[in-house]
Amino acid sequence: MMRQGGHVALALMSSLLLLWLHAAAIEVPQDLKQPPTIVKQSVKDYIVDPRDNIIIECEAKGNPVPTFSWRRNGKFFNIGKDPRVTMRKRSGTLEIGFRSGGRPEDYEGEYQCFSSNDLGVALSNKILLRVSKAPLWPKEVLEPVVVTEGTPLVLPCNPPPGLPPPFTFWMNSAMSSILQDKRVSMGLNGDLYFSNVLAKDAHNDYSCNARFLFTHTIQQKNPFSLKVQTSRTLAESTPTFLSPSGSESSKMVLRDEQLLLECIAAGLPTPAIKWFKKGGDLPGRAKIENYNKTLKIINVSEEDAGEYVCMANSHSGSIRHSIFVQVKAAPYWLDKPTNLVLAPDENGRLVCRANGNPKTNIQWLINGQPIDSSPHNPSRQVQGDTLIFRSVQIGSSAVYQCNASNEHGYLLANAFVSVLDMPPRMLAPKNQLIKVIQNNRTFLDCPFFGSPLPDLRWFKNGQGSGLDGGQYRVYVNGTLEIIRARMEDEGTYTCVASSMLGKAENQVRLEVKEPTRIIRAPEHQSAIRGSTVHLDCKVTSDPSLPVTVSWTKDDKPLHLGWRLKKNEQSLSIPNVNEGDEGTYSCSVRSEIDEDSASARLTVLDRPDPPMDLDLSDPAARSVRLTWIPGNDHRRPITEFLVQFEEDRWESGRWQDLSSYPGDLNSVILQLNPFVNYQFRVIAINSVGQSTPSRPSPRYKTSGAAPDAIPRGLRGWGSKKDNMEISWEPLLDLERNGPNMHYSVWWRRKDAGEEWRNVTTAGPKHVVHNTGTYVPYEIKIQARNEFGQGPESNVVTGYSGEDNPSAAPTDLRVSKADSTKVNLHWGPVDLSSVQGEFKEYRLYYWRESSLVPGLLVSKEKNTKGFYSVVAEPSGVLSDLVPFSKYKMFMVVANSGFEGPPSNTVEITTKEGVPDAPKFFRISRRGFDTIHLQWDKPLEPNGLLIGYQLKYQTVNASRVGRHQLETFLPNVTEFSLRLPDRSTRYKFFLSALTQVGAGEVFAEESPHFTNEAYIDQVDIATQGWFIGLMCAIALIILILLIVCFIKRSRGGKYPVRDKKDMALDAVDHKDQDGSFDYHSDEDNKPLQGSQTSLDGNVKESDDSLVDYGEGGDGQFNEDGSFIGQYTVKKDKDETEGNESSEATSPVNAIYSLA
Repeated sequence: MMRQGGHVALALMSSLLLLWLHAAAIEVPQDLKQPPTIVKQSVKDYIVDPRDNIIIECEAKGNPVPTFSWRRNGKFFNIGKDPRVTMRKRSGTLEIGFRSGGRPEDYEGEYQCFSSNDLGVALSNKILLRVSKAPLWPKEVLEPVVVTEGTPLVLPCNPPPGLPPPFTFWMNSAMSSILQDKRVSMGLNGDLYFSNVLAKDAHNDYSCNARFLFTHTIQQKNPFSLKVQTSRTLAESTPTFLSPSGSESSKMVLRDEQLLLECIAAGLPTPAIKWFKKGGDLPGRAKIENYNKTLKIINVSEEDAGEYVCMANSHSGSIRHSIFVQVKAAPYWLDKPTNLVLAPDENGRLVCRANGNPKTNIQWLINGQPIDSSPHNPSRQVQGDTLIFRSVQIGSSAVYQCNASNEHGYLLANAFVSVLDMPPRMLAPKNQLIKVIQNNRTFLDCPFFGSPLPDLRWFKNGQGSGLDGGQYRVYVNGTLEIIRARMEDEGTYTCVASSMLGKAENQVRLEVKEPTRIIRAPEHQSAIRGSTVHLDCKVTSDPSLPVTVSWTKDDKPLHLGWRLKKNEQSLSIPNVNEGDEGTYSCSVRSEIDEDSASARLTVLDRPDPPMDLDLSDPAARSVRLTWIPGNDHRRPITEFLVQFEEDRWESGRWQDLSSYPGDLNSVILQLNPFVNYQFRVIAINSVGQSTPSRPSPRYKTSGAAPDAIPRGLRGWGSKKDNMEISWEPLLDLERNGPNMHYSVWWRRKDAGEEWRNVTTAGPKHVVHNTGTYVPYEIKIQARNEFGQGPESNVVTGYSGEDNPSAAPTDLRVSKADSTKVNLHWGPVDLSSVQGEFKEYRLYYWRESSLVPGLLVSKEKNTKGFYSVVAEPSGVLSDLVPFSKYKMFMVVANSGFEGPPSNTVEITTKEGVPDAPKFFRISRRGFDTIHLQWDKPLEPNGLLIGYQLKYQTVNASRVGRHQLETFLPNVTEFSLRLPDRSTRYKFFLSALTQVGAGEVFAEESPHFTNEAYIDQVDIATQGWFIGLMCAIALIILILLIVCFIKRSRGGKYPVRDKKDMALDAVDHKDQDGSFDYHSDEDNKPLQGSQTSLDGNVKESDDSLVDYGEGGDGQFNEDGSFIGQYTVKKDKDETEGNESSEATSPVNAIYSLA
């Protein structure tokens, strides 16, 4: 981020300008009589273009309006007699035109303008008019320059003298600049210096050029032809100076001009130049240029005079040169005279002080004439550089000139003395409103005039004494400075100017405002092409000052449109591209201040593709690839990826060959024989990959014998009497030539046989009549028409396997517990495996569970045991407790299993149960929690009950554990809460004789639902009680109607289903344990009604939710909150007695 602080710069510039103005003399109003004052004139040394008209400026003000006249070369210049010369109206500016002919050179000379009215005469500087000249280079024939290699050389330029002097430079015939360095460089005089000439300097087109600034023309000198005589050895030489010559020289420079010192040395090797000043350090303004050969000091002062030393040194020696610098000075002002306004009988003075080297001469003039030759005036006295006036009178007004001169130049200043008698008057508009920024330096202007000079005082809000001192300062021209404006400085300020002739006043109203600031400025960003950039510009300002926020890009207005969006705090640039890169500036302006901030946006992108791919240095298996990197888009290229394509095997498919560091652009590519390559390169930087370059020319390598050995050689039997030898064919790029074949050798291992072999083009060969599982030694070799490749190592393969002929014996079990058993068996003879021995494979399955009614899966499982010991054994784990298992064992090779062993039956011991199937917690009221769960899927034994532990939970604090136990047929529990905000954590587990099983943990829900409160309290609402009573009455009427119809012989449909089977709530054995029957046992009969008890439990709007779980009971207030519950004993279910009386409908029938 670059904070430009526009408000600070503006305030600083304003302060400096105002301070200068406030220190200046009081201006005389234009409506009052005053002598002339020169306000504009041409420069002293005035060079003009001969192709243009000549304009010599001279502008002046005064009252009465001044008239103008000119002198040329010290004589009156009669403008009216020269038709080419005209003077502008109400001005002294001359225009000299040449449309009708004439030569500008005829008007060269020294001009001076005289501006006069009734009160005096003012003079301009003496203007030396010269016409620019661009003379041609003199015709000359330049002989070839012949030098010996290693010697120094100077090619002279000698440009034609122009006005102003031309700018010189050296070029060749191709209009390219001559390359310069510390060995070859151009001097200040335009000559071309060679510290030592080398063979490479031999050219015939060294041409010096002169550029003339006014005519905008370039003139070229005839070229030098340089011939260098070379030698086998170059003799070293000690340094010498080509410029300047000798051991010392001198230089004179004028104050405030530019000092240029030069030292150019010869020698082999090229000497190095160093500068220093005797008796001190080089000035801070000094700059070393032209490969240390030039010392430049700008704005020279007297302190820069002295002895400067340049030293040229190499390992062959060193040499020094001293330059004695003298600083002279044309006259410069110390105290320039200014206009003086006096009242009658007042005293005053004009001071003219100037300095220079040599000392300046001061001369006074009055109205353009030497004061010594003017009539004597007793009220005026000359004392060197001061004019003293005493008791001046009206009518003695005049313009005085001070001329300060020495041999290097002159200064001329006009200052009038005006004698006026004028009461005070205000020159500014009345009652101005000034708005300033808080804490800024503030100036309240009160321009006034009067003669004699009035006394000015300031007051605030019309109260108190005058303002001066402390944070206030009053200047002679009437301006009031407030050093640091604060909010309490607001108010009305009155300035009062008074003299013996009267007084005048004016008012200024001051308002202090908060500054306009950018409080969140844009920051430098680097964005990937296509992304969105947000540049912040959050502003704060005084609420009473409207502000405008504008954006610029690279100092040019930013045009907002459909893509670039600006809001109050930022600028958004979506989908950035390279055109968006630049410096963005946010500027905020109010009517009195401004602020700005800038940030650089850099757009990053993937690199451009490499260009101009070139192949060189061809070899049998390599070639050099060279390319030109593309634009990296401000992210360095970190890697180059070289890809290739060949047209023999996979034409059109590009493949990666190799990658190289990003600082390389020429690499040796290692290639394969017999491939017709072409290459392309991809550049990679941190943003991504470039698009591929254009392909290189094709490069074809010659063929060769294979280098690679086929991989994956193996021998295996697909049948019990054969062996398949297979391998992976060589890759296309490994073939190295056409007509690829493979030679395969094999022989029985350890049998002393000769190698048998075959040559085939395919990837395998089958050997027949081998016998079962016989080991073979195998090897392979690739070959093409160019020759044979290397042989592989010998590997061992086997012919085919057959079924094992023997079974493990005496399979038995020991140490059986709830989940694992130890196994033992008798091993088989490994020769009976008829193949590679893999494992003893145990087949086992769960035959049944000892839990009554629990169905199990009888899916077979396997487990392998690798053992070649005499008495093998193993452990079978992960069995289900309280179950019967069966198992047998076989022996297995790679493809077959042998006959089974004896079958063994085992029983696992009882274990702890699994976790309950589910565990739910719900709230049944303000103070009740209801818990429900279901039996474990795997009880792992006979369930004897459930164990419930619970404790209160309050954030990180927990209460003590409480314990509840239940019978195995109990699957729900209600807990009354001490208050509605109490929360519990529950831990539920099932029990067998072995112990408690896996714990199911849950927390009670939060009590936060108001709707639930409404649901609980609805049973106490009057409208609900009435509704329930109405429903009960309707049911009673329907029952009575049914009873009447029955009495009359009618049939009620429910009667036909009075014998339906009603399911019991719990199915229990006599010992209270669950009977684990299948889900099919719990389904109701086809066409039967679902029990009322079942409906209540499953319904979302069950009436049981409104009560305490009673069996069809009524509350004391008469509301029905129970549920229909049908209970039957086991004996009643199995007997022949009617169950009609258990329903309300049948109860009515029984009354009949």
